[in-house]
Amino acid sequence: MNVCREKQRHWFKSVMWALGLVMFAGQCVAQGWPRTFHNADDTVTSIPQQPKRILSTAVSVTGTLLAIDAPVVASATAVNGQFFGQWQDVAKAKKVAKVWPAGSVDLEQAWAAAPDLIVVSINGADSARAQLADLQAIAPVIVVNYGNQTWQDLARQLGDALGLEQQAAARIAGFDALIASTRTRIRLPEGQANIINFNGPGTVNPVATPESVHARLLQSLGFTLEAPDPAWQSHLTRSGDFIWVEYENLTQLKAETTFLLSASDVRIDEFINDPLLQRLPSSRARQVYSLGPHAFRVDFYSASEMVKAIADRFVVETPSAAATPEAR
Repeated sequence: MNVCREKQRHWFKSVMWALGLVMFAGQCVAQGWPRTFHNADDTVTSIPQQPKRILSTAVSVTGTLLAIDAPVVASATAVNGQFFGQWQDVAKAKKVAKVWPAGSVDLEQAWAAAPDLIVVSINGADSARAQLADLQAIAPVIVVNYGNQTWQDLARQLGDALGLEQQAAARIAGFDALIASTRTRIRLPEGQANIINFNGPGTVNPVATPESVHARLLQSLGFTLEAPDPAWQSHLTRSGDFIWVEYENLTQLKAETTFLLSASDVRIDEFINDPLLQRLPSSRARQVYSLGPHAFRVDFYSASEMVKAIADRFVVETPSAAATPEAR
C-alpha cells in the first residue's frame, strides 16, 4: 500500500513538473519567445528567452542598449579603456563592467561575464566579428550594423530582439518631442551649413554628407546641409556618411555656417584663423561652432547633447527673458 502511495506521489510530482514546463513555455510563446533575429552578416540567431545578462562587444552599440534599458552587464570600452563620455555615468549607475578595449577581445572576460546574449558589430574598430565562433560557444550572438542606420533605427532593431519594443518607442518619442520643442525656440542662421571632423593640415578632414546621421539630425532642426563634392574623396573605404577630404579641398566649401565634431573652443579658433581656411564664408562670418564634446559617435545621449548645443547657440530670447532698456 505504501509502495502504491509512493508511486502516486512520484507520478503527481512528475505531472506537475511537466505542467510547469508547459506553462512556462506557453508564457514565453505568448510573449514572443523564442525570437528570430536576422543578423547583419545574413545569418539568423534564435533567442530562446528574454535576455537578462547582455554582453556588448561593441562600445558604439552600448549607448543605444542603455538608452532602451537593456540589461547590459558588461561592455567593451573605447581604445583608451573608457566608456564614451556621453553615457559613462549611466553605465556606472547600472554597474556595467568593462571587459576589454576596442580591438582586444578577451574571451576569458566574456566567459566570466556569464551573458545569456552577446551583441557584436559587423564593422568598426570595436567589431568582434573575427571571434564570432568563440563567442557563440558562450551564448547566443546577434550581429548588428551601427554604421548604416540612425540610433533610432538601431534602437528599434534591438528593442524587437530583446522584447523592449515599448522602451525603444518611448525613448524615440521623447527625443522627437525634444526636436520639436527645440525647433520652436531657435532662429537659424541664413544659408547652408556643413559638418567637418577637422584634423588640420597634412591629413584628411572628413566632411559629412547630407545623408549622414549628423546631417539628418541638423536637418530635423531646420538646417540645410551643403553636400561635399564626391570627387574630393581620398579614402579607400567609402562611406555614405562622410567624404574624406584633403585639407586643401576644404577651401572649396561654401556654407555660411560650419559645425565641427567634438571640437573645443581652441579648435574652433584654429579653424577660423587657419591661413588657408580663414577666407571661408563661415570663417569670415565667425559662424563656426562645436556640436559638443561627444558628437563623433551618434547615439541617444550624444544626439541629445548636440540638440542642446544647438539650442544654447541659436535660442531666441523670449520677451520676458530679454533685458529691458532700463536694465541695459
